Amino acid sequence: MRLGQTSVIYLISKFGGSMLGFFATIYFTRTLGEEIYGFYAITLALVSWLGIVKSVGFGQAIVKRMSEDEEPDAFLAAGTTIKGVLTAIVVFGVLIFRDQVNVYVGQPVAEFIVLLLVISIFSGLVNSALKGSHRVHVYAPLSTAKQGAQSVFMIALVYVGWELSGMLFGHALGTALIAAVGLWFVKPNFVVPRRRHVISLFDFAKFSWLGSMSKKTFNNMDILVLGLFVPSGLAGIYAIAYALSEFLEIFGNAIGNTLFPELSKHAAANDNHMVRTLTNDAISYAGLFLIPGIVGGAILGDRLMRIYGDGFEIGAQVLPILLVSILVYSYNKQLLNTLNGIDRPDLAFRANFAFIVSNLVLNLVLVYSIGWVGAAIATAMSAGIGLVFGFYYTRRHIAFTIPFGEIARQWIAALGMGIAVYASREFGEANWTWISDYNAVFVVGLIGLGAVVYFGLLFSISTGFRTTVANNLPFDIPFLGR
Repeated sequence: MRLGQTSVIYLISKFGGSMLGFFATIYFTRTLGEEIYGFYAITLALVSWLGIVKSVGFGQAIVKRMSEDEEPDAFLAAGTTIKGVLTAIVVFGVLIFRDQVNVYVGQPVAEFIVLLLVISIFSGLVNSALKGSHRVHVYAPLSTAKQGAQSVFMIALVYVGWELSGMLFGHALGTALIAAVGLWFVKPNFVVPRRRHVISLFDFAKFSWLGSMSKKTFNNMDILVLGLFVPSGLAGIYAIAYALSEFLEIFGNAIGNTLFPELSKHAAANDNHMVRTLTNDAISYAGLFLIPGIVGGAILGDRLMRIYGDGFEIGAQVLPILLVSILVYSYNKQLLNTLNGIDRPDLAFRANFAFIVSNLVLNLVLVYSIGWVGAAIATAMSAGIGLVFGFYYTRRHIAFTIPFGEIARQWIAALGMGIAVYASREFGEANWTWISDYNAVFVVGLIGLGAVVYFGLLFSISTGFRTTVANNLPFDIPFLGR
């Protein structure tokens, strides 16, 4: 299967899952309000951070070692044993300090955190096995199914009156169900791991654990800091703005998840030319959706946030900043993906360390001094610092080129799209009185217009984009050429 087609399968699957999550979130915010959603966001952020302690990079290490196609079952068994022991330690700690955990969140959620932690190790192991065995095309649809299952269970439980408990328990049920399905696809053989398998995982994980922490830092550090300094309602609105921004990171994630096993395989075979080619391709298209998203977020941010209910429009203050930070972070992830693929997690470790330290310090300083907008600014600034380090270390080992021309064409198409969307919004608001009552319909129409204009312009001005589309279609289009 072509890598582009695999990325598209991942993209379509994640898009479907994100849409399910989008509609479910609207139901939760309109039914329960921003405060309860804030408690939910803070709880999941805490679970995510505690999850770092229980895995410390072994998930990525399992993917790396299994993707090398040597004793994959043994490496999976070794990783399962290690993560099981670490999870038990974390669960014990949560139960001991349950009172402090409940005070921080503002709700009695310690038992739910334990449940989510246990289920997350099972889900994480299955995901690592799927990606490590080159089944990204299976992992992606299951990821969509997981979001769908979570949404169904959560909506049902909230509907019957469980509120926050329903959201958390539904999240756990959906995750467990789809992880069980994923295990059926993996069909691992029972193997007793040997000491060398554990050592091999540790050799990779001792550096790659910071990569896991980097992702969690980017996703959740701001939410955790906001939980210390601002009301839970603002944290909930911020989480919604971040979720909207992260939605546009789907394609960058599709590229990274698809290319990592291939980078690892070609690096193991000393095929530096293919590693360089894959890195160039990843950078070229990491911002394909995010660049127009930044322009669109600046123009439609207030109306987008209003879809979630009254009082959410204030999220437009942070939405464009978060979109910029995710764009920068997406480029950095592609570079760190290459470093891990060529078995240099030590260099990725250094770049991630710079990002994490700057993110923590900037979040604490800026949120304390200027409020919740400071969290978005801190995230963007630290992402830029991480990108500088990632570029420096990757360029030292892989002679990739920055595709300035392709990125510039994406910006040109996005600006053209922005003009069309802005003009259409101004015209609609001036002439159509029904807009105030049907904001969601108006926004969806403007987004659809923007997508058509953006991809139409990009298709017309970018030979590289046309070629990429042609090379990854399952059929030939005569006027495109290959």
